[in-house]
Amino acid sequence: MDNILITGAASGIGAATARLFHSRGWTVGLLDINHHDLAELASELGGVWHAELDVADPDAAQLALADFCAMHGGQLRLLFNCAGLMSCGYFEEIPQAEQMRMLQVNVLGVLNMSHAAFPYLKDTSNAQVINMGSASAVYGVPHLASYSASKFAVRGLTEALELEWLRHGIRVGDLMPPFVATPMLANQHFDAPVMRRLGVRLQARDVAEAVWQQAQGAAVHRPVGLRFRLLYWAAQLAPAWLNRLIMSRLSRE
Repeated sequence: MDNILITGAASGIGAATARLFHSRGWTVGLLDINHHDLAELASELGGVWHAELDVADPDAAQLALADFCAMHGGQLRLLFNCAGLMSCGYFEEIPQAEQMRMLQVNVLGVLNMSHAAFPYLKDTSNAQVINMGSASAVYGVPHLASYSASKFAVRGLTEALELEWLRHGIRVGDLMPPFVATPMLANQHFDAPVMRRLGVRLQARDVAEAVWQQAQGAAVHRPVGLRFRLLYWAAQLAPAWLNRLIMSRLSRE
């Protein structure tokens, strides 16, 4: 039976993915720093394995992987690095500690989990890592500067490991959704112009379906949503000055 371990599983995209994969017969493991909501979801799914975890803690990540994979013969079919934080606003007005925490979760969390998962992935047939990227990793987004930077880091790590881990038979890719209606987005207190102009057109379930598609396929980057897929491929062909101009127009105040 296929198994999947999901970080940031207590709500939003992580929870939607857990429900989807569980409904399709996968064994699901849940990780999140929010123990209360995590326990409620685990109970909803019939008491699946779950553990409270701060992905920025490398030792805790090692222990969580060892515990979950020990239940499955030391194997891990799919790691979904979904945990993430976002702070929206003027760069100079967002407290530095808040920005550092965002980088710890969004970047170091992916590094910690991927590193801890490696020995189990390499011993598993058709093993895979899916990272939560973002549309903001195509061109730096004003009012989302540190978040955008964190997703560029995830993109770079994804591209490098996709090539490096070929020798182990491990597939690595990421998802690139634009804005998604999740609690993380709902808790923002700054109305970013780019968000207002592009709108919030995706639900968590839409991204969960993209995780499912990615688990069956081999894309390095998977843009999510028809509108953004068109924008993504257009951006790959456009010169840098044109991408800058488009972002400038989208984010003007």
